[in-house]
Amino acid sequence: MFQTFETTSRPQDGPPRLASLRAQISQAGLNGFLVPRADPHQGEYVADHDARLAWLTGFTGSAGFAAVLQDIAGVFVDGRYRLQVHDQVADVYTPVDWPDVQLADWLVQHLPEGGRIGYDPWLHTTAQIKELTSSLATSNITLHPVDNLVDGIWTDQPPRPKNPMRVHPENRAGEPHSQKRNRLGVALEKAGKRCAIISLPDSICWLLNIRGTDIPRNPIVQGFAILDTTGEVHLFTDATAEPEVRDHLGEHVHIHPRDALPDHLKDAERRTYQVDPKSTPQAILHVLQDNQSVTIVEGDDPCILPKACKNNTEIEGARAAHIRDGAAMVRFLAWLDATTPAGHLTEIDVVTQLEGFRRETNQLCDISFETICGAGEHGAIVHYRVTQDSNRKVQPDQLLLVDSGGQYLDGTTDITRTVIVGTPTAEHRDRYTRVLQGMIAVSRTQFPRGVAGNHLDALARAPLWAEGMDYDHGTGHGVGAYLSVHEGPQGLSRRATTPFQEGMIVSNEPGYYKAGAYGIRIENLIVVTKTPTGPDARDMLAFETLTYVPLDKRLIDAELLSPAERQWIDAYHAKTLDLIGPQVDGDALTWLQSACAPL
Repeated sequence: MFQTFETTSRPQDGPPRLASLRAQISQAGLNGFLVPRADPHQGEYVADHDARLAWLTGFTGSAGFAAVLQDIAGVFVDGRYRLQVHDQVADVYTPVDWPDVQLADWLVQHLPEGGRIGYDPWLHTTAQIKELTSSLATSNITLHPVDNLVDGIWTDQPPRPKNPMRVHPENRAGEPHSQKRNRLGVALEKAGKRCAIISLPDSICWLLNIRGTDIPRNPIVQGFAILDTTGEVHLFTDATAEPEVRDHLGEHVHIHPRDALPDHLKDAERRTYQVDPKSTPQAILHVLQDNQSVTIVEGDDPCILPKACKNNTEIEGARAAHIRDGAAMVRFLAWLDATTPAGHLTEIDVVTQLEGFRRETNQLCDISFETICGAGEHGAIVHYRVTQDSNRKVQPDQLLLVDSGGQYLDGTTDITRTVIVGTPTAEHRDRYTRVLQGMIAVSRTQFPRGVAGNHLDALARAPLWAEGMDYDHGTGHGVGAYLSVHEGPQGLSRRATTPFQEGMIVSNEPGYYKAGAYGIRIENLIVVTKTPTGPDARDMLAFETLTYVPLDKRLIDAELLSPAERQWIDAYHAKTLDLIGPQVDGDALTWLQSACAPL
């Protein structure tokens, strides 16, 4: 089914819903309430049941939160959403530039005499509450866990998802779940810990070789898990398990109702529980703290790094998925070039047609996120999502930015291409080429083991920095193996401090955005590989490109390129033709051959 384009809330819904929430805040004896974008699992994408921020404010971005006081309601968003938030929220809300403005500072400014701020402890991690409490320590503002006040006024709130689990077969996962469980259990034992609480659904799905449909576009099962040193797992979920799934999980994986987790932890005797402060809800910490017989230690989710470092089976699957997806993209781009001159295409037409080409592979499980298709000034909204109200025609001589991806059983894809419809300006070509130079710089680099994304992020920005320009998002994010399209802990950004390791897949997507005019982003996925040892015997790593889809040569200013950059582009296009050419025919093949001709 093609995606729909409705939003959860209209701007006119904002004032009455805000008034109702403020009444709830007063009734609870509070001065404010926090409404995060997150669900209890800190997922970037949430089920309809957990879309509280969108329902209340109308803001549909994938990150942000609201702080509602009696005389002001701030909607905090980062640089990706500063244009979008103004378009989506009513004037009863005040957009706040985050993280430039920190929540604690904002609260102190608007509650100088102090106050009681409520929050739902299931929707905030232990680290978030600890940091906010510390930041407010010198004020008279205090935090108070309460039942969710938005749920109290959301009369038609959708139920929590209760969808079936599916087996993710070993020939896709590359390792039986029993081996994963036992391996991580041994690591917990060596660390002197008894068991680990896992809150991230993609970690649970990776660990148990299961998938689901609880979140649109992400093949995950929502729930919590407890992993023991013996490799036994207690899974708390509302997802249903058919006999095939129960047989797959076996006798060492025990399934419980999701709501049974607090009682299970209350009844625990003389155990040490490891919690990841970055993902564990504060509510779980409260339950453990009330149980005097348990010991609590902090530690990373034990699945995070093993999940990020794809095995050979997963990497081969990613390569195959990208060739299949690349062929769909080539058919789409050929169609786009042939159709846009008529001048009747809209953004929704483009999105629908692209998904159709992916579905024609007969292997698409779902798109991997809502397609971003921004024509002209809409391209400057980094995570723009077209709606029936915002839909516009693709005009001649405009840039068109399309960021999309697919979920296949063997891999997850994410690709952005910016193309010109008609004739580009000199400015279009200059900015596009500088963005491309940044992408090439990351693609070509090799680096010693121990280097992280915060070290390499500057490579992508340097061509723009040289001309006094930049972009307000990270250069890249981790990507799962038929899991979440955004996966940690690896990344390419100032905040990405986890060193790269073999098998990590990350996006490489620098950009440039001119508000009110256009946006440019070019994105490939790359995977970390080991390179031959250098002359001084250093252990070196590099990136292998997974995405092979032509770049728009009409937007490349060859005069700005170095010989090495020109060589990289020609080699990239030659390999694209070699890999994708056999997958297409007819007009698409003719288009591909032209698009891949040397500069």
